[in-house]
Amino acid sequence: MKNVFACLAVAVLVSAGTLAQAASGDGGTSISERATAMAWRIAERVQLSEGEYIKVRRLNVRLLTETVQARKELSADRAALDVALADIQQRYDWDLAATLQPQQYAVYENMRTEFTAVNVR
Repeated sequence: MKNVFACLAVAVLVSAGTLAQAASGDGGTSISERATAMAWRIAERVQLSEGEYIKVRRLNVRLLTETVQARKELSADRAALDVALADIQQRYDWDLAATLQPQQYAVYENMRTEFTAVNVR
């Protein structure tokens, strides 16, 4: 249950920032910029190779795009939105685990826990 809450919290935090940027009129560039910033943050801690960085950035773009789309489509149904966001986060984590080496993914999970703990107060 804690993992589901943590995933939802991360997805909400990510999507809130993305929606705020998208509302400013930047369109797809804000998602691209946000995905790049997220990838750099992960790369700094996890020590990604160039190929891994590119894959992680693509995963981040997909995560942010799907999150924004789900929020648009399911804004009226909060329960369905929560399920959709949890599913999006779970797919992201699964694909990230497949992209990274096990020790890199362990560092990422620790980083994500720290990120969630700092921002969910």
